[in-house]
Amino acid sequence: MKKLLISLVLAFAINAQAQVVEKIEPASWWIGMEMNTVEFMVHGKDISQLVAESTTLEVLKSEGLESPNYLFVTATVPVDAKVGDHTLVFRNTKGKKVGRLSVALGLRADGSASRKGFSSADFIYLITPDRFRNGDASNDQVKGMLEGPNREFIGGRHGGDLAGIIESLDYFEKMGISSLWLNPVLENNMETYSYHGYAMTNLYNVDPRYGTNEQYKELADKAKEKGIGIIMDQVANHIGSLHPWMSDLPSEDWVNQWPEFTQTNHMKVSRFDPHAAEVDRKQFTDGWFVETMPDLNQRNEKLARYLIQNSIWWVEYLGLHGIRMDTWSYPDKQFLADWTKAILDEYPNFNIVGEEWVSDPSLISYWQAGTTKMDDYTSYLPSVMDFLLQSALIEGLNGESGWRSSMTKIYESLANDYMYSDVNNIMIFPDNHDMSRIYTQLNEDFDKWKMAMTLFFTTRGTLQFYYGTEILMSNPGTSDHGVIRSDFPGGWKGDAVNAFTGEGLTAQQKEAQEYIRVLAHLRKKSCALNSGELLHFIPQEEVYVYFRTFEQENIMVVANRNKEGKTIDLARFSQGLKGATSGENLITEEKVDLSRGAIEVGPMETLILWVK
Repeated sequence: MKKLLISLVLAFAINAQAQVVEKIEPASWWIGMEMNTVEFMVHGKDISQLVAESTTLEVLKSEGLESPNYLFVTATVPVDAKVGDHTLVFRNTKGKKVGRLSVALGLRADGSASRKGFSSADFIYLITPDRFRNGDASNDQVKGMLEGPNREFIGGRHGGDLAGIIESLDYFEKMGISSLWLNPVLENNMETYSYHGYAMTNLYNVDPRYGTNEQYKELADKAKEKGIGIIMDQVANHIGSLHPWMSDLPSEDWVNQWPEFTQTNHMKVSRFDPHAAEVDRKQFTDGWFVETMPDLNQRNEKLARYLIQNSIWWVEYLGLHGIRMDTWSYPDKQFLADWTKAILDEYPNFNIVGEEWVSDPSLISYWQAGTTKMDDYTSYLPSVMDFLLQSALIEGLNGESGWRSSMTKIYESLANDYMYSDVNNIMIFPDNHDMSRIYTQLNEDFDKWKMAMTLFFTTRGTLQFYYGTEILMSNPGTSDHGVIRSDFPGGWKGDAVNAFTGEGLTAQQKEAQEYIRVLAHLRKKSCALNSGELLHFIPQEEVYVYFRTFEQENIMVVANRNKEGKTIDLARFSQGLKGATSGENLITEEKVDLSRGAIEVGPMETLILWVK
């Protein structure tokens, strides 16, 4: 009998010790949020049956799922709550206290709820952090991180970090950049190819090889002092296969599971196809990108809540200027609406852009809020990405002249704007981290590159620019992403070429960099160029003419793709000229006489004229 009692006591002790609460997400929140009821994910050992309580937070419920190691605690933050740590106490089914965790409550920054997101007035600079600048070599190798530095390997980690981006703020300011979009910097503890950031293994912590959460906040704060906002690259569609969830899923339906690895078919049109088979639609949304990127199931309400809270947490913590959501159309469709609405309920003037990589404007415009749709789906997404214009511009500049001007490709692309509800809230871009550099796409033709840049800086939309495009970075002979995302010269000690100082740049690279700086500042101070109405004329004989107007400011753009100069008869453009008799070349500051009824434009030249 004595032995039996000892055994029972030991069994009880072991069982009691087994219930250990270890981690809570989010670990902090703010007083006075629109979302004042938070669902905390608690992780530990055998905790799914525990009950949480608090004397300062209003705990509504404690729930477990299939895994015994997760507990979801829903609690309301009182409007009169005190700033500081608030304790959650956890009790087992017998009422015994088995653990406690703290949640930190803070005050919101002044004007947080009314913050304004990025707009067409911004010049957005996209950075792949690992490849931009290494400001702190001590974090290149971090204990516990599976992949170490290997700058010799194009697909390896090269050491760029948040400290390097902070060091570059003066460069951004000089170049006229007003927003920074960073490819993901959250923990990506994968064995290989972890530098790109899109296979995250922790959604609340910065990867230590980039720095810390505090450094991320430091970057956001210091950038704001220079009038530069931060746009966060987020991913709701998938995680990395080494995320802790994958070794202990909260529930079987936390990710989309298949009997064997099944890749998405990438057929975005299946979302809309009235004849589509359900098996094809399911494979598009539920299939995985690659084996190392498990596909999240946003139909799971607790996962959906986790992702929504995570996004709001980062907006508030960093004081974000915007969010770019990766692979927009792949997650659950209703989740996308719920996620966007929750963020905009919290921040009504915020901006979010979704990546929908297709060249069909009907598929892109469907996702923008306020557009006419073929169904009753309500989208709240403010901004979409204009992949069609990017490809049309390349085709227009590279195409052969024929009975119809090749430049008509650009015209036709913009003619589709009737499908969009807000044409200036469409993100335009010469290139990005997933495609060949525009200088390569234009066969390293500097005249075409210069024309392309002028067109992008003067047409409608919100302009995004990839790091290094200003110094003609290219990827000749390969489409390998590691080459496309090459190191920015001067970002590492000992670099022979330094784009920050100009040392080692060729004369043409310096000219290109200066031209971008001039265009950026011109667009920044011109309401017509950054947010005006667009009036354009069908290109003729490889000459494309359009106007941007805002109140009394009227700017005429004349792009001549010919290798010889042209005399342009102005009679056809009377609607845009509005009786103007003079103009000023905004690049050269030369005066232009319009009263003669014709102007001259040089070979492969684009004029930007303020007409009066």
